[in-house]
Amino acid sequence: MASKRKKTSSPPSGRSKLSCFLKWSGGGVFVLAAGMGLTAFLGWQSYTCPGPLSTDQDIVVPHGNYATTLSSLQNAGVVPTNWWSGRVFLSAVALTRRDGQLHAAELHFPAYASIAQTLWILRHGKPVQHKLTIPEGLTAWQIQALVQAAPLLTGDTPLPEEGGTLPQTYTYLRNSSRKDLLAHMQTSMAQTLKQVWAERESGLPLGNPQELVTLASVIEKETALPDERPSVARVFYNRLQKNMKLQTDPTVIYAITQGKPPLDRPLTHTDLQTASPYNTYVYTGLPPGPICSPGKAALEAAAHPAKGDMLYFVANGAGGHNFAATLGGHNHNVLLLRKQKTSH
Repeated sequence: MASKRKKTSSPPSGRSKLSCFLKWSGGGVFVLAAGMGLTAFLGWQSYTCPGPLSTDQDIVVPHGNYATTLSSLQNAGVVPTNWWSGRVFLSAVALTRRDGQLHAAELHFPAYASIAQTLWILRHGKPVQHKLTIPEGLTAWQIQALVQAAPLLTGDTPLPEEGGTLPQTYTYLRNSSRKDLLAHMQTSMAQTLKQVWAERESGLPLGNPQELVTLASVIEKETALPDERPSVARVFYNRLQKNMKLQTDPTVIYAITQGKPPLDRPLTHTDLQTASPYNTYVYTGLPPGPICSPGKAALEAAAHPAKGDMLYFVANGAGGHNFAATLGGHNHNVLLLRKQKTSH
């Protein structure tokens, strides 16, 4: 009996090999594409979702590379500290490079800022502006102390010229120089004074812009009421034109203190005899210089006084003053003030 020959399997053909490869590689491509898609989805989600910062904050972003920037933001709580968020941040920096360079500065970040918002702030946000207000009527010593005490500035504050800084609110960046900020205040006064002097009323008995500042400083110290400043200016001008002493208390106080410590007591009759050119009870005319830094409103009042023949004014007990053209009228106003004080 003849034995049956076993069938042997033939090797796969080239076409079947290609088919198997395509099936395998197709599956691999699908898996790879799916993985990339998932990564992109998770990356976009991390890029746009709210961050961990719980409140608005001003944060200093230091100079350095992108890793330094990331580290500072993670330490400040703007960007999550996990590895994935760090990779998303650095990848987003690279992918959005055409949007601009990242800046090192003190920047404001809102609560829950996303990585997308954070990058926009790093590229387009303006540095945080800090504010310092110089009130009207401060002396040079007081202004020096105020600037010296202002936070986030560098260096010491030089003593400014009396009356040489303009009272208003100023803005500055962290680590700005106190000297530069003070110079800006002085430039503001110089520019304001130039304008006010150029537009002043004609015929005023003033020889130069500095005399305008001097008179405005006395007005500033005499009244805080805007409506009264032109009337106070008129009283002083009328007295100057009649060669009468100004007899204004703030100049005596300045003569005693030189603008340093405030006088914490009422003036006495002895004080009114203080031998100082600033004492307008002793010397005729304007003081030799300003007794404080007047605001723009006081400068404008000195440049545009009210009309009238008044020569006197005295407090009315209600925060303002009563004005009079004669000594008799003035004495009457003084009597009214005394009666008001005794009735209380």
